[in-house]
Amino acid sequence: MYTLAQLAELVGGQLEGDPAQPVLGAASVDEAGPEHITFASNGKALAKARAGRAGCVIIPQDAAGIGRPVIRVANPRLAFAKVLEAFAPEPGAPEGVHETAVIGSDVEIGEGTAVGAYAVIGSGTRLGRGVIVYPGVYIGRDVEIGDDTVIYPRAVIMDRVRVGRRVVIQPGAVLGSDGFGFVPEGGRHVRVPHIGTVVVEDDAEIGVHTAVARATVGVTRIGRGTKLDGHVYVAHNVQLGENVIIAGMSGLAGSARVEDGVTLAGQTGVAGHFTVGAGTVVAARGFVASDVAPGSLVSGFPARPHAENMRILAAERRLPELLKAVDRLEQRVTELESRMLAAGAEAP
Repeated sequence: MYTLAQLAELVGGQLEGDPAQPVLGAASVDEAGPEHITFASNGKALAKARAGRAGCVIIPQDAAGIGRPVIRVANPRLAFAKVLEAFAPEPGAPEGVHETAVIGSDVEIGEGTAVGAYAVIGSGTRLGRGVIVYPGVYIGRDVEIGDDTVIYPRAVIMDRVRVGRRVVIQPGAVLGSDGFGFVPEGGRHVRVPHIGTVVVEDDAEIGVHTAVARATVGVTRIGRGTKLDGHVYVAHNVQLGENVIIAGMSGLAGSARVEDGVTLAGQTGVAGHFTVGAGTVVAARGFVASDVAPGSLVSGFPARPHAENMRILAAERRLPELLKAVDRLEQRVTELESRMLAAGAEAP
């Protein structure tokens, strides 16, 4: 339990209400009751909060009052994230090295690092300080894991992969699997060895069942602060810049380059060897099949400037009507031609 005064201090906000009022938890604006805190960052959410039952609402600094206690902040969504962290249950992380863990030779385990039951760590691997390896994780040989990284159950990190500090690797993620490379010969497909590696820089996150393939040669790189949602595939030699966001079920083909601050919405794709410029947003289900200039907003298949794609979609909705108009015009032309032929036949 927290008081409103404590939560206002936590988020650095301005409280309007009883500082001693208790708060037992956090909830959505639709479900919050008198014992909850929630947030509202736009007009629609503020209207719901005004009509709702929440004990306190985190709102923008310039928003009008809503008839109940509020905490005013510059970024309500960010403030609510801090509140959620405060109310989060203890994770139940492993402590120490479990007796069933299989630890290879010459493994270095930093101070405060925990290795859960039935985890496997290959020889020559180095784990930094405060790393948490949950049960059932597989870590190969000669891997480097930075301080305070968390690796959740069933994640797989193959040989020679390098992972930075404060990285989060969600359940079932795979780092360093072979890339999809084959050369045709005599009617069969010959596998291309992938002898490169994967580098995941500090503060990145790898989502549930996301796979990052190792480079053919060189490095497949996930930049600092980049966040990958679940079921994302990153192919061999892809280069992701810093603070990139990639939503679920997206895929990037070999040697694609995504620069800093790009957002790829859900089910997007980037074809191989193309570059998505810094700060670009690719809307959901967009497919990048050519280089995209920095700061663009693109959508569609293939992806094109969003305004242009909206005009195309609007025109597509008129196609049935246009086809009917064309049919009518063809009939009129046929009738006119028939009349002209008949008139010519009757002329002396």
